[in-house]
Amino acid sequence: MTQRIQKKNYVLDTNVLIENPQSILTLQNGAENNIYIPYHVLMELEGLKKTPKLRHIVANVVNLLLEHKDTIQFLRTDNVASHFADIVDNYILDEITSSDEIEDPILVTNDRILQLQASLRDIKSEELRDSRPFESESQLFTGFVEKEDERVPNCFSWLEGKPVFHGPETDKVIGYQNEVWNVKPRTVYQNLALELILTEHIDLVSIQSDAGFGKTFLALASALYLMLEKKQFDKIYVVKPTIEIGAKLGFLPGDVTEKLEPYVKYIYSLLGKLHTVRKANKVFINPNDDVPKLNPKKFEILPLTFVRGMNIENAIVIVDETQNLSRSEVRALLTRMGEGVKCLCLGDTSQVDNVYLNAQNNGLNWIVRKFKGFNNYGHIVLKGDKSRGPITDMVLKSKL
Repeated sequence: MTQRIQKKNYVLDTNVLIENPQSILTLQNGAENNIYIPYHVLMELEGLKKTPKLRHIVANVVNLLLEHKDTIQFLRTDNVASHFADIVDNYILDEITSSDEIEDPILVTNDRILQLQASLRDIKSEELRDSRPFESESQLFTGFVEKEDERVPNCFSWLEGKPVFHGPETDKVIGYQNEVWNVKPRTVYQNLALELILTEHIDLVSIQSDAGFGKTFLALASALYLMLEKKQFDKIYVVKPTIEIGAKLGFLPGDVTEKLEPYVKYIYSLLGKLHTVRKANKVFINPNDDVPKLNPKKFEILPLTFVRGMNIENAIVIVDETQNLSRSEVRALLTRMGEGVKCLCLGDTSQVDNVYLNAQNNGLNWIVRKFKGFNNYGHIVLKGDKSRGPITDMVLKSKL
């Protein structure tokens, strides 16, 4: 006699739908499980569709909900939140507990506080499994391996105190110091990051580190070197996710460049420093100006939204703060990369500002998780006793 498998009843929170719209179908698993969407989740989606950064994701969620509305059950309520933003989670829990339709509901949410609130009401909850690719993968895989059977293309190991680079076909002892744009690495890890960037067969490099270990400075120096000296690329792009903690980007005056300025001042500062180290005249319209403007034919800073629809070729692309991108945003960005592109993805998974992501579920971790083992990908974690200065050193050592 065949034992009947009992269906699970999943109630989906907004953050799960935003992170992965396909979670509806994944959890439904054909007709194996039931999917419930609270009314207040729909209200949250209504509010989020006005956010430019999330508008296309919300549209995907709504399309899936409409396409499968006959197999999804929506929880109705007569009690609508009046002060919506602050208490919507409580209303979602109310909708679950007051529903007579759901037997043994399981709330699927990546919000740890909501999981705790659910437990206080005896509601089972769990995180979307697909949202935790691996516990801080971009930190756990440092770029180094200890055993021969752990080797993946473009990783490193130690041999008699010297790093060894394991390419797809050959091994090489790194007994020399790389130098780009008159910039010398301060640590062995910075030197190995440059090794990955300068290796021609590697198209995508990800670099993880705490604040102040020179990720962006090294990337910019390498980009200037590869474009202006080696002439391997025609243009440099810097892609920057604009996580708005204060004023909204759209409320700031001016064109795109002026709107981005508060978010990218450090890029201009680093470029100015590199221009002092060695002249990079071609990236400026008039390098002799007191505040020289970038030459858009050679150097362009783009918000993530502007990359959608582009076809990038013959360029070096620096993606800063990759930890603030979602999996779907990383996919959308990297699929813009055409022929002759080298992409450098920089980030720090301990500094996630995107409210829908966390230290494990973010774009940098997804890159390491999915691309580790490819012949044209490399990853490294920058370490060391010193960062950008003594105050930053104290912050890192004290774990402030």
